[in-house]
Amino acid sequence: MDVRGRSLQGVQVSASRRSGTTDELGPDEPAEPGGSDLLAALLDGMDAALCAFDVDGVVTHWNREAERILGWTAAEAVGRHGFAGWAVRSADAEEVQARLMSAMHAPGRQVHEFALVTKGGGRVLVRTQSAAVRGPDGKPAGLYCAFSEVHAQIDLERSIALSEALFEDAAWGVVLVDADLRPAVVNAYAARALGVGRTAALGRPLGELLAQGVEELEAALTHVLAEGAPPAPAEMWVAVRTPEGEERRCWRSGFLRLASPLAEEPVPLGVGWLFQDVTEARQGQQEASLLRFRSNQLHRAARAAAECEDPAEAAIVHLDYALAGFADHALVDRVAGGPRAADEGAPGPEVRLVRLAATPAGAPGPSVLTGAAGLPVCYEEGHPALQCVQRAGTVRADAGPVPAERAREWALERQWPDDAVHALCAVLRSRGRTLGVVTFLRAAGRNRFERSDTAYAEDVAARIAAALDLAEAARGRPGEQDR
Repeated sequence: MDVRGRSLQGVQVSASRRSGTTDELGPDEPAEPGGSDLLAALLDGMDAALCAFDVDGVVTHWNREAERILGWTAAEAVGRHGFAGWAVRSADAEEVQARLMSAMHAPGRQVHEFALVTKGGGRVLVRTQSAAVRGPDGKPAGLYCAFSEVHAQIDLERSIALSEALFEDAAWGVVLVDADLRPAVVNAYAARALGVGRTAALGRPLGELLAQGVEELEAALTHVLAEGAPPAPAEMWVAVRTPEGEERRCWRSGFLRLASPLAEEPVPLGVGWLFQDVTEARQGQQEASLLRFRSNQLHRAARAAAECEDPAEAAIVHLDYALAGFADHALVDRVAGGPRAADEGAPGPEVRLVRLAATPAGAPGPSVLTGAAGLPVCYEEGHPALQCVQRAGTVRADAGPVPAERAREWALERQWPDDAVHALCAVLRSRGRTLGVVTFLRAAGRNRFERSDTAYAEDVAARIAAALDLAEAARGRPGEQDR
């Protein structure tokens, strides 16, 4: 039964011809491959080493992978009785033969590990899988034995175990993305990060899973497919859709190009995308960096204001230093008729404000004093600056998600620059009195004012208020002597 025609049954060909049926092929007709040739091709093309034995333990088949591992050719192996005297040591031959032949009478497959001897005299530890081959009557007619080097088998098992662990127990997200940039496999961590189920994410475009950051992520995946893995991880800010709305997250991502090991040339199967959520750490770093910058700005402003002879100029210095990286425009309005004491609560419409300083309405630049004329600002009732004075507390206002033209109208109605969409009004308080209000404005390209921005604005307002109070006292305005 060996692959060279020893005991394999050929394939008989009988075909219906144009003129009838014949058992012989015409002189110009190609012969069809026999069963022995087909079997030999299949055995030699296997990735695993394979040998077979008849009921007497004689080797009947031996493929090329077995020859590669042990060095014995098929001509040298076929016809030998077991492995004794050539493929195993004499001391181990009896045990190996017994364990191999036991598979002929056992159900299913049996797995063993043997130390086989190579043609050069070396030893190779192999792992075998043996099973019986049964004849037409159902009785054992022999057995086959597939084997591979243990280290190769262990490498395969490790790879499989690693894949299983990554997709079950990994403490970071793992997503296999196909060549069409759609998730093919998603582990539990990644599914939670994306806010969907593991199966719900499969096959969907990334644009359906992420609200922002899709372009950057798809560009990275396309680059990996074309060029290979990047040399270092990348941090990407994305927005994930949640029932509460969009949530910004920072994912530290690594990418691996997946190629088929069975192709002659590397064929991209997709990209392995591994990521970890580092949002809290990055936000903490950003907040710490912003706090250091703002503290430095306040320190520099205090140093510069100390060199100003006019306290009103010192107030403007504080305002200009505060604007850097914080807002696009700033306005300072003082209370007309002198400061308001805490017990002088008056209705909102009776409060009048006079513009003291403002940044240029056009291109960014230093703030200028504009209050020489003493004309009141025409704020309507309910204006955020008036509310700030009445409450003696900070007020925030936003245009909201409206078209650009409506946002422009919103700003002009409040006597603000036409590009303002976010406002923060901080009261100017000194010695228990309200001196006015400072208004910080942001354009559409910036985020709305947050709680940390409010604390910084109030700190700046306290410094401006102290400078303005000193200016009022230096000029001897009415109302200062009662203090």
